[in-house]
Amino acid sequence: MDIADLSARITGGDRRALARAITLIESTRADQRGQAAALMEALKSAGREAIRIGLSGTPGVGKSTFIENFGLMLTGQGLRVAVLAVDPSSARSGGSILGDKTRMERLSRDARAFIRPSPSQTHLGGVARRTREAVALCEAAGFDVVLIETVGVGQSETVVAEMSDLFVLLLAPAGGDELQGVKRGIMEMADLILVNKADGDLKPAATRTCSDYAGALRLLRRRPQDPEGFPKAMTVSALHDDGLVRAWAEMTALVAWRREQGHFAARRAEQARYWFAEEVRHGLLARLDTPAARALMQDHAARVAAGDVTPAVAAAEVLARIGE
Repeated sequence: MDIADLSARITGGDRRALARAITLIESTRADQRGQAAALMEALKSAGREAIRIGLSGTPGVGKSTFIENFGLMLTGQGLRVAVLAVDPSSARSGGSILGDKTRMERLSRDARAFIRPSPSQTHLGGVARRTREAVALCEAAGFDVVLIETVGVGQSETVVAEMSDLFVLLLAPAGGDELQGVKRGIMEMADLILVNKADGDLKPAATRTCSDYAGALRLLRRRPQDPEGFPKAMTVSALHDDGLVRAWAEMTALVAWRREQGHFAARRAEQARYWFAEEVRHGLLARLDTPAARALMQDHAARVAAGDVTPAVAAAEVLARIGE
């Protein structure tokens, strides 16, 4: 593969080259991992920066409808929008449906939009292992906004906050009271909470839910990267395009404030350190996946099962042998 040619085509806005590059970085083959690293290094000097928006919410909250209509609103303003959607993989077969392009039919046909579904595989935290690199590729390709849609499993989906500039949490009406809102985890990471489906019979419930979560946010400890009034809760109706313009205005205002105060660049530097540590951690775990290491693990697992040695001592012996 000609990395220089692929890099030039990506920076030139070639969508097929972008799709091919994302396939490359998602590959687990040793030879392609080296090519992927070379590609990311080549694109590092592109100097392009998009607004990265992480979006989470439980299944059925209307994430796909929100992303489609929100994306269409942005492309209507002349912006280029990339959507990186992560689908949960089956624990039995390892397969994923990857049906987001089907759900976002109108946005997928928009020339200013790019939608890429990826399987979560075994990675936890609501995102795929290589989503961060895919975001960087979309930035290099000249997209103005990158939407990162998580799997949508609940409180543990905080990893997306380590690759986004804004973290938006989408909630359904009557999704809990104020006590639910002060739960630690995903609530503490959110910059903007949007209560969706605020239309028709659900509008009063959506208004009450928004009020509950607004109260809950006031009880959380103030973060240095937030101006007065953030994080905040709002009601939207993705189905009827109600509140989307206002939500985008709040997002851009928050990004502008963080840029002016230096929080934007500092947060990206902090995220780079986080992903460096993650790469080292995954590299160390990969050492356990060699034939010799698997044989050593099986031998010590048998000794542990037989009661000949405790798990802690067996683990220490394995780590000492692998580190030799």
